[in-house]
Amino acid sequence: MQHAETLASLLLEGNTSKVWGFIQKNHPELSRLQVYQNLITPAMQHIGLLWERNQITVADEHLATATCDFVLSRLAYGREKRQSAQKAMFLCLDGEQHYIGLKMVNSIFEEHGWETKYFGPSLPLEYALNTAKVWMPNVIGLSVSIVYHLLKLKEYTEEFSKLPHKPAVLLGGRLAVKYDLLPYCSQNTVILRDLSETKEWLKNYVAGGQQNAIF
Repeated sequence: MQHAETLASLLLEGNTSKVWGFIQKNHPELSRLQVYQNLITPAMQHIGLLWERNQITVADEHLATATCDFVLSRLAYGREKRQSAQKAMFLCLDGEQHYIGLKMVNSIFEEHGWETKYFGPSLPLEYALNTAKVWMPNVIGLSVSIVYHLLKLKEYTEEFSKLPHKPAVLLGGRLAVKYDLLPYCSQNTVILRDLSETKEWLKNYVAGGQQNAIF
């Protein structure tokens, strides 16, 4: 936790070189997934806690998020990828701006050779549906972090479940850990609460097992 709080301080400075140097110097042996789980996720959670306590401003939080976004892109760049014929698209519900966790999930799928479309924050349902109908992904991953968006979640998951090619619907985000989201999901939605569950789901999917999940 101490390293995560140190990383949080560096993210709040907005200095991408310091953040990158800290990760490379102190944790060169960690896999990308371990960096996500052990450093970036708890660091961003700590920043969220500071914001809730009014110990940092909205501007501070935005700067940390932008810095984290850059570092995630750098971590993913140039890594060798496995080859797969599978496709996945990832998006946040309309109005959702918390996308860092979703970007990490997208990266894990890419690392496993999946072709992905990552739409980031706040994608209206009609545009997501249009893409899904044309591109026909095997997986559609959603993220929700704000309680008052849960009614939208029901609409998204139900519409995706009606798609003729029957993609797996995956859901996650901050609320997936804190609440029972099943009442707000379609019947075939699976909830993944962290990156370890995501990786396990991927392994099962490749092995012909579980077909649905939530980020």
